[in-house]
Amino acid sequence: MSAVNDTKLKSVIFLLTGLPSHGDAHLWISIPFCFMYVIAIIGNSTILFIVKTDPSLHEPMYIFLSMLAITDLGISIATMPTILGIYLFNSREISLDACLAQLFFIHLLQYIESSVLLLMAFDRLIAIHNPLRYSAILTLPRIAKMGLVAVLRAMVLILPLPFLLKQFTYCHANVLSHSYCLFQEVMKMACSDITVNSIYGLFTKLFQMGLDSLLIFFSYVIILKTVLSIVSYKECLRALNTCVSHLCALLLFYIPEISLSVIHRFGKGSSPLLHILLGYMSLLLPPLMNPIVYSVKSKHLRVKIIRVFIK
Repeated sequence: MSAVNDTKLKSVIFLLTGLPSHGDAHLWISIPFCFMYVIAIIGNSTILFIVKTDPSLHEPMYIFLSMLAITDLGISIATMPTILGIYLFNSREISLDACLAQLFFIHLLQYIESSVLLLMAFDRLIAIHNPLRYSAILTLPRIAKMGLVAVLRAMVLILPLPFLLKQFTYCHANVLSHSYCLFQEVMKMACSDITVNSIYGLFTKLFQMGLDSLLIFFSYVIILKTVLSIVSYKECLRALNTCVSHLCALLLFYIPEISLSVIHRFGKGSSPLLHILLGYMSLLLPPLMNPIVYSVKSKHLRVKIIRVFIK
């Protein structure tokens, strides 16, 4: 079916874009993607299993890590069908309804992950700034409520997106620049005026990720101020070391995401290949690397993982 749809055409089809290749190259490209998905799913599932089955890990830091693992698993599952479909089966077509469903889950899970990273920053802030009250402040019921608020906030912001896009007619060449659907990408394919949608999309991004990143920054300002007031150099380094994993997770999540948002809004003349690569980094790197980073930096968690695989 043609990718070019006129305004009267009810069955809208979008064409997804993968890395440029010829012949059997697509099949070879699929190998690293399959490998990344396997590592991401096994890594995050292992963390969930260990935290659930080991009572010694039923602490705030590991509960927040479990929340991060759940969102990373969700993102992997949401993007896997279309990305692997392109490289394994050369399946580029996606219907409007399927596209809207995918972008809803991708954006929802990204926003939840942003909130979880904020909660993890708050966890490190309490642990370093007020360690004596750490257990009293971060109780299990309170952590559950914080997680629920994170999900509800993301849901309220993201739920209108598919409905806003559904009302449009699409008459352009509906070729998307990624291997999956994103709100700002689909929105640009519409024939109608997209000003309101563009403003709402920017508002949700600023209210969720912008606000979260600002609060994370202030949390680390307080953490750094507290750490620098510690007299013992050894204790100072030990306190900072507990934040390394979280800082890595922040960089893996925010740098590709911010870069991709900037290019989508302002980089009209940028290379299509750059769009594709940043898109992959934005959605594939965090699920792949977060379990590895936390396993390497947390000795307690690393020992538990080794025991699981040795058995």
